Amino acid sequence: MSPDVDLTVPKPGPHPLRSRLLALDCRLFEFAAERNWPAAERVLPRLSRSANHGVLWFAAAAAMAASRTPRARRAAARGLASLSLASLTINTLGKRSVRRPRPVLDPVPLVRQLKRQPITTSFPSGHSASAAAFATGVALESPAWGAAVAPVAWSVALSRVYTGVHFPSDVLAGAVLGVGAAYAVRGLVPTRAQLVPPARPRAEVAALPDGAGLVVVANNGSGTADRVRALRDSLPAAEVVECQPGDLRAELEKAATRARVLGVCGGDGTVNAAAEVALRHDLPLAVLPGGTLNHFAYDLGVEDVRDLSRAVKQGEAVRVDVGRFVCGEQQGVFLNTCSLGVYPELVRVRDRWSGRIGGWPAGVLAALRVLRTGRHPLEAEFDGQTRPLWLLFVGNGTYHRMGLAPGRRLDLADGRLDVRVVHGGRRPALRLLAAALAGPLTRSPVHAAVQVGRLHLKGVAPGTLLAHDGEVTEAEGEVTLEKLPEALTVYRPLTTG
Repeated sequence: MSPDVDLTVPKPGPHPLRSRLLALDCRLFEFAAERNWPAAERVLPRLSRSANHGVLWFAAAAAMAASRTPRARRAAARGLASLSLASLTINTLGKRSVRRPRPVLDPVPLVRQLKRQPITTSFPSGHSASAAAFATGVALESPAWGAAVAPVAWSVALSRVYTGVHFPSDVLAGAVLGVGAAYAVRGLVPTRAQLVPPARPRAEVAALPDGAGLVVVANNGSGTADRVRALRDSLPAAEVVECQPGDLRAELEKAATRARVLGVCGGDGTVNAAAEVALRHDLPLAVLPGGTLNHFAYDLGVEDVRDLSRAVKQGEAVRVDVGRFVCGEQQGVFLNTCSLGVYPELVRVRDRWSGRIGGWPAGVLAALRVLRTGRHPLEAEFDGQTRPLWLLFVGNGTYHRMGLAPGRRLDLADGRLDVRVVHGGRRPALRLLAAALAGPLTRSPVHAAVQVGRLHLKGVAPGTLLAHDGEVTEAEGEVTLEKLPEALTVYRPLTTG
């Protein structure tokens, strides 16, 4: 590899202000080189090398994601997205716009110098840009994680001057570009803190300072052990019942007979079952997310034990809408979505394989298998004509985008069913992708969307699968989907903290 400093390019003419600034930059570099930093001799060069190609930041993001908290995972993803944008900007524009040679290493002690010296141009510092972008992106999503990452990012930026590979102005410019990249990403994909939900209808509920009167049923099949322990520590007087998936509904019924507040810990399917019981017994519901996706809890604003405990102790709750489907003698509720077509088929295949190969691999296998089929899984009657459909999606509340990402619900009591239809035709995978990209567009060649309070379907073929909150059942004949406005009271913190 050859250096990208073109020595044949003539140097710019004299400019008094630029000359003074460059001279000051050189003096600062030499001042730093002359200082004796014994505590940093072993740490900073190694830290500088570890940040090559973003390895340090990818490792930090992996550690954050391993914490299994949604806020940490979002912060890790935002940090990596910011880093990627900063690196792209530096490599395509920054270093080729200002072709500045690297500093002369004569004043830098040999023990500090990197074994492999970079040969790209000096301005701006790519390492500093990546460090600042990652740290800022993380902090915008999670200030606590940002505070933990910031000292490391600062040390990486400092190490570039310490090891003699950058002038101080290179580092400063790189850091400014990195911060700018993080804010640019936030402009495309807003943070949760930016998306302020509308005022939701508050509900009068009991405050349970130590949890007395709360009975929580935890689904062991969702991997909830760590959250159950944390809940017991936070609300010591609460009763916690751990059970296997097959015993869930029976335990929920028993808990409802003695609970002042019915609690549940598990995924969306578990929460769906608890909501149905809470509605029948007219009990407020306390939801602790413990599954894989936890859409309802996260859209509600409850991400962990801390959120739920604060709401229960302070007696903070809201009323939310519930979706209901009716098909002949069969009926059920949904807190998130109800769908017919490709998705229920995918869920059925995924459940068949998840016990053998795990949930995520089974989901990928199911998607590949279902989308390769040439048979339309759903037909519906429009204007007297039967038309094929790939998907009928009905959301309990309007789903919004988060910038470029599809999304989440900001209001769980808006009185609307969010209906999306993917028309039949060839190549279902492309049609579903086009519908996803269309987002809130009401019309496209393959996709239609409308918000209604009630939906009635006729002529549903026998054996058609219907999925509600991840659970699958069969439907036929006529299917009615409707809203139960503000039917369920759910604990959630009304203030951030």
